[in-house]
Amino acid sequence: MNDFLTLENQLCFAVYEAGSQFNKLYTKALDSFGLTYPQYLVLLALWEKNDLTAKELGEKLNLGTGTLTPMIKRMEANGWVKKERSAIDERKVSISLQPKAIEEKQAIVQKIAAELKTCNIEFEEYEQLMKQLKVLRNKLNKPKQGDASRASN
Repeated sequence: MNDFLTLENQLCFAVYEAGSQFNKLYTKALDSFGLTYPQYLVLLALWEKNDLTAKELGEKLNLGTGTLTPMIKRMEANGWVKKERSAIDERKVSISLQPKAIEEKQAIVQKIAAELKTCNIEFEEYEQLMKQLKVLRNKLNKPKQGDASRASN
């Protein structure tokens, strides 16, 4: 039982370490573009579906406005995205790609692919890891026994 309490046997630490290594890998790949890993995630979301509201983008990336707003401001200043307030509802802010983000997409994707290739992760292994991580995420997001009853009190 005591072995379980060591750092190396903690799933949370293994996930943390893997996440940290991915951050380093992506940081190295994105540095020449002047992008951070979170900014790359913003671009990924917008490449998937351009012209999202700030709220939609925050929900998609699981980021709060306190994190997203300054990031978008920096990305806008660097020519990656454009931010526009809705004329109909001033509370809504739309985020869309600038031409630079569209033009640089292929180069960014190639640079990241080259970095990932150095990890020697085979496609089948990649698919299996994605499946396992999605299962884990869903289990962690699932309401715990008793949470519903506590919420209604």
